[in-house]
Amino acid sequence: MQIDLGCPDSFTLAAVRQLLASASDDVHTQLRVTKAGIAYISSGVVGGVDIDGVLFRLETWAAGSGYVGKIAASDEVWVMQVFNALKENWPNPPYDYIDVY
Repeated sequence: MQIDLGCPDSFTLAAVRQLLASASDDVHTQLRVTKAGIAYISSGVVGGVDIDGVLFRLETWAAGSGYVGKIAASDEVWVMQVFNALKENWPNPPYDYIDVY
């Protein structure tokens, strides 16, 4: 699943919730945003690996930490925090790596 941040109809809290729910907490994950404004969760490929075309990325979420999956998606505060991180950093992030949000 992915979210087009440039399209107000697709960049919603519900979409962020669905994005988080779609990922498995069994592997390391990282929320990434391409230069075209497509937000997606990279599973297994995290950190500074394969970041060509990536405008910015959030910190890596360790496997088993509860940042993704159905339980994470049911946490309203967490979903809002991720939504706001995307909103505040797209399209002009101060850095390509965001770890405070």
